[in-house]
Amino acid sequence: MNKQNRIPLYEALVNHTKMNPMSFHVPGHKSGTIFHQQAKDIFQKILRIDVTELSGLDDLHSPVGVIKEAQELLADLYQAKESFFLINGSTVGNLAMILSVCEKDDVILVQRNCHKSVLNALKLAKARPVFIEPDYHQEWKTATGVSKDIVERAISLYPEAKAIVLTYPNYYGMVYDLKSVIDLAHHHNIPVLVDEAHGPHFIIGEPFPTSAIKLGADMVVHSAHKTLPAMTMGSYLHINSNRISSDKVKEYLQMLQSSSPSYVIMASLDLARNYLATYQRNDIEYLLKEISRFKKELSTIQSIKVLEYPDSHGDKLKITIQSRSKLTGFELQKRFEEIGIYTELADPYNVLLILPLLKENQDSMLVETSRKIKEVLAEVPQHSIEEEYKISSGKISELAIPYEKLLSYEKKAVPILQAIGNVCAETIIPYPPGIPILLIGELITEEKINHLDQLMNAGARFQGGSYLDKNLINIFRTS
Repeated sequence: MNKQNRIPLYEALVNHTKMNPMSFHVPGHKSGTIFHQQAKDIFQKILRIDVTELSGLDDLHSPVGVIKEAQELLADLYQAKESFFLINGSTVGNLAMILSVCEKDDVILVQRNCHKSVLNALKLAKARPVFIEPDYHQEWKTATGVSKDIVERAISLYPEAKAIVLTYPNYYGMVYDLKSVIDLAHHHNIPVLVDEAHGPHFIIGEPFPTSAIKLGADMVVHSAHKTLPAMTMGSYLHINSNRISSDKVKEYLQMLQSSSPSYVIMASLDLARNYLATYQRNDIEYLLKEISRFKKELSTIQSIKVLEYPDSHGDKLKITIQSRSKLTGFELQKRFEEIGIYTELADPYNVLLILPLLKENQDSMLVETSRKIKEVLAEVPQHSIEEEYKISSGKISELAIPYEKLLSYEKKAVPILQAIGNVCAETIIPYPPGIPILLIGELITEEKINHLDQLMNAGARFQGGSYLDKNLINIFRTS
């Protein structure tokens, strides 16, 4: 029997419940017997496997049994040196990944359009980040990835770099020539850490992009819950080379993850790995047929455009709809929500849909979705998209004030336009996607203020930016 057919942790939990055990241990709901009456029917079944480190159920922080076997099956599937379950999301994976390779004042090269958790890791490490601006795709109106040329320039300027942190794919499923960047970094003996949160399914192979693990990245984080059938906060971390200290990674995972890990989340990670491992060619064919039909139906709507990846190379589970009307992406998203269609994110121009990783004959709801979108946009007239300012790329920059010195400066709130040329005293993050537009300690440029203004006018939601509603922004007093 193919060992990937095993689901060891989930099977152990099911066997435990079959014994009708009496709970005199945490958690306090006692296998669901004590719970709020109004919600008991909904939670009942899942609470039966919401247990703790009992005999036969192993321990995430010192696995020797079914969790160890489940993680070994994960590593085998991804062909990684070692793999770990994460129950605090990809956030904890990015934290552990970065903290394990650097110390105070170490130079780390960082792709600028990274998730906020990468920046939090750098701040915790008191590292010295060097930001590499990604390329910008004019049609999609979004940052993509970094080129080999700019990485080469960054390495020549900072040959002492201890690692490079990359994001692949971007939130919209766009990819770039990651292999050439990995090979270049390895030529200089620089470990490559990849936040591949949105690509855990890439291991399937064609028609999906090649996984960062197969391309040779040294450490990779996957948000299993983003595209695989896993519960929210369920993620994977993979070590893929001898450039990484497994002991350091384990030490940080023990420090950063809960000492009471969720067995429900871990079981869903075990099940998601099995779901992926048993994905067949007929499943791929069915999925592609459903996606093709969906995109064809959407393409008949004049007020939107379904964007195609450059060279047709990107994540098939992501569909980006761009407005061809006077509606912004945020306004399109709101109209979709009014008819019960909830999308992943919007920006001033686009709406992003993340499709399910279907297996053969599973109901996709895509036919009904296309019908509803057609109806809600039937009376929306077509309008050419206005060309906005171009966002530059190819810059290499450091923070104007290092992390460790930030507390030495006072903050003050000033009108947004007056902030240009000053040092930002807060991190401002459009969420989703969670990629900061302004970083604490970073010089505020006119370009970034223009971008911020555009997002605010279009109706974006932000994390950070305490006084944006008053048209103010926090800066540091540096003189």
